[in-house]
Formats: sequence, structure tokens, C-alpha cells
Amino acid sequence: MGENIALMKYELRSPNQELVIQISLQTMNGSEGVPIYEVKVKERSLLLPSTLGLILEQESSFVSGFEVEETFTHSANVVWKPAYGEREVVRDCYEGLLLRLRERSSGRRLELDFRAYNEGFAFRYVIPDQQDMERFIIAGEQSQFHFPEGCVAYAEYGAEGEYNRVFVKDIEPNCERPLTVVYPDGGYACLTEAGLGDYARMLLSTERANPWIVTSSLSGLLTNWVGYGMMNESLTGEAAWEKVTAGAPFSTPWRVMITGDQPGDLLERNDMILNLNEPCAIEDLRWIKPGKLLRDMTLSNEGGRDCVDFAAKLGFQYVMLDGGWYGNPEDDHSDCTQPVSEVWFPNKKSGDHSRTIDIPEYVRYAAEKGIGVFLYLDRRHVERQLEDFLPLCKIWGVKGIKIGFVNTGPQMWTQWLMNVIRRCAEYSILVNVHDAYRPTGFTRTYPNLLTLERIRGNEHFPSARHNATLPFTRFPAGAGDYTSCFYDKRRHTTIPHQLGMSVIVYSPLQSIFWYDRPSAYEGEPEVEFFSHLPTVWNDTRVLMGSIGEYAVVARRSGVEWYVGCITNEQDRELQLKLNFLEEETPYIAHIYQDDLYAPKNSRTRTFITVREVNSESV
Repeated sequence: MGENIALMKYELRSPNQELVIQISLQTMNGSEGVPIYEVKVKERSLLLPSTLGLILEQESSFVSGFEVEETFTHSANVVWKPAYGEREVVRDCYEGLLLRLRERSSGRRLELDFRAYNEGFAFRYVIPDQQDMERFIIAGEQSQFHFPEGCVAYAEYGAEGEYNRVFVKDIEPNCERPLTVVYPDGGYACLTEAGLGDYARMLLSTERANPWIVTSSLSGLLTNWVGYGMMNESLTGEAAWEKVTAGAPFSTPWRVMITGDQPGDLLERNDMILNLNEPCAIEDLRWIKPGKLLRDMTLSNEGGRDCVDFAAKLGFQYVMLDGGWYGNPEDDHSDCTQPVSEVWFPNKKSGDHSRTIDIPEYVRYAAEKGIGVFLYLDRRHVERQLEDFLPLCKIWGVKGIKIGFVNTGPQMWTQWLMNVIRRCAEYSILVNVHDAYRPTGFTRTYPNLLTLERIRGNEHFPSARHNATLPFTRFPAGAGDYTSCFYDKRRHTTIPHQLGMSVIVYSPLQSIFWYDRPSAYEGEPEVEFFSHLPTVWNDTRVLMGSIGEYAVVARRSGVEWYVGCITNEQDRELQLKLNFLEEETPYIAHIYQDDLYAPKNSRTRTFITVREVNSESV
């Protein structure tokens, strides 16, 4: 519309006016009309000037030569109730600004859609309906996040990696999201994405010319593990890359940054991820029931009944038949549609190799005890047999499936997994996704996706420091199936630490006693904690926390509060104020803690006390 408009700065402020986004078109490296944005919060720089744009294949890219054609403001201040969650109500409150850009040379249009929340901000690209854009290929993004010098990040790579504390400038290519960043002045931010449904997942890398700039890249690289520890050799090198094929109108996922003054703010404010997804698409939610799960590794009729009986005794809701119940999961010829299946034993010392298991009978026995059954399926069998398998699940009475070693990254695998979850919803089947898929809020739209992994959980026996890192790095993105262990001597944390993690980890389907069998239980009184433990909540608060050091998370279910308190390898004493409790109301506190005076050869070294407390107690 003119030079003056193109050079203007457009400003967007959060509802509380503390977060400010400025968007403009500037000249960079000889190119005019380059979209630039910068973000401040409480007058300090959150992001320095950063570029925006889409790189198109076989066409001139949407990165420069723009003028501002129109602007639109929009806002919301509504409250909605999720099917379940970390909180019973969610507030969606933001101020929005959409800039419609016009490419001067061609007349093509690109829209930048920004939202400013009190808790952070988000943006996405929208290609509106227009001629000559019926089909196009997005080869990459020019989405920059220019951090001030001195920022430190918690970088993680791969499906279930460790977190490394490094300067932003030292982040290696293809860093995972969420990416938690600590500012020199003490502020915190978490960079991630939301609304991933028809796109390649986002990974993050720094730029060589300015290593304080983190750039989003489309992850066509297939970095997950396929099968039982075998890399998919057919998808390596150039063939491993997948661009995004789309047609106007089209919207990318949201690029999101949650901000806070304390690390716990990143977890308390993670409803932003849900707000940036579509509302629930399932009308009748009565069949969606979160709960606690016990894994059956015996894959035998007798061992399966023992697991069902133990789950019922503890008040759990589900048992799961692990991989191998339908044959070798690595063999494409294994058939998961047979009601009586030949069990596969990866370890030849396991015993009887002609063992079979009757799935309908197993499900019937569990149902009599009030227990639902999940079945594990390797992704290769979901890819090949899903349409035949889902009707059988309804006939057999199976409640859910756990999909292992899913392919992830490229657009085609995102589309595939979203379709699997939708198809499962049509058959009232719950879903637990392993291994490489990471949440972006799709559970709001399809809450039959109860939980997912993409986490270095307790099956790896991680350090206490790793566990104290997760609440502020991985869990801002959403639920994580941590697969809690208990009796196994390989763990590097104490029993009370494990109890505390069951509160700190949010997982509507919580797997407990991962490597344990019912015979391991010898009446330990602290196991009662798992019997009472909910898996979804009415309220969640982070009372204290320091990344990698310690975490104290309180969650409310009805009138009861559960508090998980963990430390890293350094023992410490924290003064925990109970001022989150209802005033002038007495509570009975059951406290499970490390018994420092218990004999070292005692089994669980857990000290239990019961006393009356109130909102003034410490």
C-alpha cells in the first residue's frame, strides 16, 4: 500500500501489558521487505530482532520483498474445561495481531498470526486462499529466535536423551523441543511448538554467523528408533528428508515461547500449548478414563491373572500385555489379529516357547476384576493391520493400545499418527504412544491420546539430577509416560523419590512397577500411596524448584492435595509452607520420606509419619 506503511512497526501487547512484540519490515543483506520481530517482557529483551519467513521449493521463497497490505486485531478471554488435565479449567486470554503481507513482485500473500499472552507468545504462518498457490512445497522456515548473549539452554537430542546445560551458542544441530532457556538476569523461557497435525516436527539449530540465533528447521530427518533397537536403514541419507507438501489455505503449527520469572512458571503456564490446539472433537467422553497401569511381562495365562489380581488389589485401572503377545514384533509376518496368539520370547532362556495366550479370555478375566486391558503393538503392525485390528479390539473388549517405536519427524508420519489416534477414537480405543513422538497439545482435540513418551524415563534408571530437570524442560510440553520403577535394584534413586516422581510426572495413564512383578510386593506400607494416587488433577502448582537441583510440585484432586518433593544427588532441607491449603481447615498429612536412620540392608528405607496440618504449617 506504500513505503510508509511498509516501514511501520506494529506493536502487540499482552493483556497485562508486560509482554511486547514489535513486528516490522526491514532491509537486510540487500533485501527489502524482510519480516522482523522482537520481544520484550517487563522492559527486558526476551528476543532480539529475528527474521520470519518460509522457504519454498521450486518457487521464490516467502522471506523478503513484502509490504503490509492489511492488519487485523483479535483477542480472547474465555474459560474452557478439558476432558481431564493438570487443571480442571483453562483460561485462554490473549491479544492477537494478524499481518497480511503482499509480495510486491508477484502479489502473493503471506499472513503472520501473532498472539501475546501474559504467559508468553506464539506465532504461525498462514497462506490464505489465492491463485497460483493451490500446491506448494515448504522446504524450510526462516523462523529465528535471537537470544541475548549469555543465555544458557538445556539441550536434548534424540528420543530419550539426557539434558545438557550449555550456552545457547553451543547448541548442536537438531536440538529437540521444548528448549528451556535461562537468561543472565534470571528470567526463564521455554521454546516449543503447538498444533502439530499436518507438518514436519520442528527441531532447533544455531546459526554459524550469529550463534546466539536459534533457527527452527523442519525435521524431515527420521531420528527415532524403529523395531527393537534397529535403525531403519531404508530411510537414511537424502531419502530420509521429507518436505511439507500443502495447498492454500494452509496454516503451520504454532511456534511458542512460555516465559516466567521462576522455572516453575514454565510448568504452571503450559496450558498455552492446549490453547493453541483445536477444541475436543469427541462428543461422548464417558469411555475415556485415565488411570494407573501395571505391565504384564510374563505373557502367560497364570502370570497375567496374577497381574490382574495385583492391579485390582492396589486399586489400579489397567494392565498391559507387553510386546511379544502376538509373536515377534520385529517380524512383519506376525499377526496381531489372532485371538489366541503364540507368544514370542526374545530370551531363549525364558522357558516354554510354545506358550499361547487367549486374548478374549484374558480380557474377560480382567473385566471381572474391574480392570481394563491395554495391548502393546509395534508400529509396523499398526501400519499394516490397524484397520483389521480395531474392530477386533471392540469385540474382545480391549480398552487401549500402546504403540511402540513410532516413526516421527516428516510430515507423512505426523499425518499417519494423527490418523491412527482419530481412528482409535472412532472405536473408543485409548492410546499411549512410544517412543519418539513428543506432545504439542493434540490431547485437547483427541483426549483418547492419554499419554506418550519421548522422555528418558525410569526404564533407563536416570539420575536424580535428570529427574529434577524434567519438570522444567520436558513437562512444559505436556504428559510424559515415565514408566516408574519401584523395587528394581538398578534404580539410582530412593523409594520416596519414586513416590514423589509419581506426583511430579503428569501422565493420565501412569505406568507403575515397570520392571516389577506382583511377587516382589511384601506388604510394604508405602505402596498405599500408589493406591490413592490420582493421575489427573483439578489444580497444579510448583511450590519450589531449581532446574537439575530440586522440585516441589503440589497437585489437587477434589479436596485432597498430593505433594511430590525430590532432590538431586545432593541432600537438602527445604522449608515447605502449606499456605496453598484451604484456610481454617484441618488436614491429615501422610508423609513418606527417606529414612536416614534405617539399616542399609532394609528393603525400602522409607519412613512414614501421619500428623495434622493446616494452611499455616511449615
